[in-house]
Amino acid sequence: MEASTRMERNDEAVITYRDKSVENVHSAHIAIVDAYGKLLYSFGDPTRMTLARSAAKPAQAVAVLESGAFDRFAFDEGDLALMCASHNSEDRHIERTKSMLTKVDAQESDMRCGGHAPLSDAVYRSWVKRDYEPTAVCSNCSGKHVGMLGGAQALGAAMAGYHLPDHPMQGLVKRVTAELCGLPDDLVQWGIDGCNLPTPAFPLDRLAFLYAQLAHAADASEAQDTELTQRSAALARIYRAMTKYPEMVAGDGRYCTVLMHAFEGELVGKLGADACYGVGVRASQQTQGLGTSGAIGISVKVGDGNIDVAYMIVSEVLERLQIGTPSQRSQIEAYHRPKMLNTKGVTIGHAEFPFELTKH
Repeated sequence: MEASTRMERNDEAVITYRDKSVENVHSAHIAIVDAYGKLLYSFGDPTRMTLARSAAKPAQAVAVLESGAFDRFAFDEGDLALMCASHNSEDRHIERTKSMLTKVDAQESDMRCGGHAPLSDAVYRSWVKRDYEPTAVCSNCSGKHVGMLGGAQALGAAMAGYHLPDHPMQGLVKRVTAELCGLPDDLVQWGIDGCNLPTPAFPLDRLAFLYAQLAHAADASEAQDTELTQRSAALARIYRAMTKYPEMVAGDGRYCTVLMHAFEGELVGKLGADACYGVGVRASQQTQGLGTSGAIGISVKVGDGNIDVAYMIVSEVLERLQIGTPSQRSQIEAYHRPKMLNTKGVTIGHAEFPFELTKH
């Protein structure tokens, strides 16, 4: 069926074609907010209850900072970036995880995540050749787990059970997450993530608000705002860590790393599993043109969980909002409009973005 004869839906964000034939239609939801949580633009349902998955890691890292673990165990910015990571399980990620375990005087056996196939094809091929068996330190969420082992100790609680919903460490995470979303505790839902830690669900625009706060805090910190709160200082610290060490947040060939390298500290971005994504953009002439004097946050959720489509949509939104320079945006073009080739390298299709952002 050709596009001209199709029934249109109000959440169709990406359509892929093979020649002139529709192959796949991907629904999505988008929210763009200012640093105070006001909705600026949207597509689909910006209040859709959404499992943030690993896009919530900056909020979880705030809880680790506020536990006192960062200073008690002399974590550095690279460690903090790894706490926010969904990494490739490259050697540098595994070695830093082990270093962090030493800092908190814990063992790999104390970690309550499991080993899994790496997110990187290159790492996977290397493991297959070596017949390598991944363990907990190889988990893409390893940094978050070690951070919480330290957080548990800083709170005066046992490390055992740090991953359980009723542990004091998770109690702090839940409170901090709700506060960062601007929601009562009971309006944030919780499930169990793939790495065995609680993971939150909240309206999609609240994820954008979290990332807007990260960017706003970075602006305030750089301006040496004398009224910077402890919470804002923690958010700014996380923003700096993620943008200074983007290779720790993801790794070689991964969108988060490429995106943050390309924009050189002007934005922070983080993937959540099953195609949830958060971006915080610092104040600029472009954000001012969107109706706000400060930072903005962007959140995206793809209905069918296709991560490559999430990258396409985030890149398209940045293009439409004219965030950054053409040169910066060109560095993510391979994710924005990936080439659709067959096994002989022949172009067989293309993607279109039929969505329109509604201004509020």
